[in-house]
Amino acid sequence: MKRLWLLAIVLAPGLIVPASNAYYTATDGEGCTSCHEMRATWQTWKQSSHRNVACLECHGGLRNEPANARRLEKHLSGDIPEQIRMKGIDVARMIDRCKGCHQQEFAQWRNGPHGTPFSHVFLDKKHNSERLLMDDCLRCHGSYYEGGIRDLVRPVDTKGPWTFKDPEWGNQPVVACYACHQIHRPGEPMPPMTTASRPHAANGEEIARPSLARFDRREMMHVALADLPLPAMLDHGAPVKMRPDQRQALCYECHAPLNTREVASGDDRTPVGVHEGLSCFACHSQHGETTRASCVTCHPKMSNCGLDVEKMDTTFFSPASKHDVHFVKCVDCHQKGIPKRPVLN
Repeated sequence: MKRLWLLAIVLAPGLIVPASNAYYTATDGEGCTSCHEMRATWQTWKQSSHRNVACLECHGGLRNEPANARRLEKHLSGDIPEQIRMKGIDVARMIDRCKGCHQQEFAQWRNGPHGTPFSHVFLDKKHNSERLLMDDCLRCHGSYYEGGIRDLVRPVDTKGPWTFKDPEWGNQPVVACYACHQIHRPGEPMPPMTTASRPHAANGEEIARPSLARFDRREMMHVALADLPLPAMLDHGAPVKMRPDQRQALCYECHAPLNTREVASGDDRTPVGVHEGLSCFACHSQHGETTRASCVTCHPKMSNCGLDVEKMDTTFFSPASKHDVHFVKCVDCHQKGIPKRPVLN
């Protein structure tokens, strides 16, 4: 009998993970709700637009077995945190699950600046030798990473060479879907593109989406789009005309001005000059942030002065241009006076 008990004690740790995974799979993920600490998360999922997507569709699979084992260990030990959250690396791994349904959006995002891997940002020799890495870098570049900068990169100095403490983070994207979308958000699934029930401006332009929300790493929670502020911007003290597009509030969370609210201060890119009043999304695609097709949506091939606007001396044509397309004004190029519009026969 003693041998049987000893054998059970030896085998128990190795059987816990397979047994928990079998239970998890058999209940389609909802078996986790029998643990009281998961009920709040389950309730938000039950009210969300993803309520018809089973837990296992996003959280299951062999790649999540280590995470499931950690959750079980926490539950059995009683060492339960105040907020039950996925670890950052689990968020990164779950992005592939988003791709399963949102393939076009995923492809655009992956090829855009928000899909840039951690290694391109935090191991950049030029940047790191000029500016010291700090925790605030993670506010925008990796908001879902739960540690501080010293947990991510070593050494934290301007000499280097710099490496990741956990090499797996090197290939993870700096802005994950989770940073701008609240997956467990209440509400109905988004209606088809042909309906008029989506939030839109007077001209029919879409100005909001139900899932949009900013993940605040300080509070470890999402802030709904409607609760994010749009700053009242100033251009040399004068008020700037702003497009009533609430989606821009997400952009301002990272591309923010200094406390003076002056255009072009800090990381601000509020358009003024010839483009004043345009929304960020008038030029930037929603997931890829590309702008290559933006000019032709408003301009004919030739401008009023007879030049192709896409070949003018702006940063749209060349990043080396001194005329930033966000702030360019007519007088920047026409210093002797703006020519009159040509009369067409």
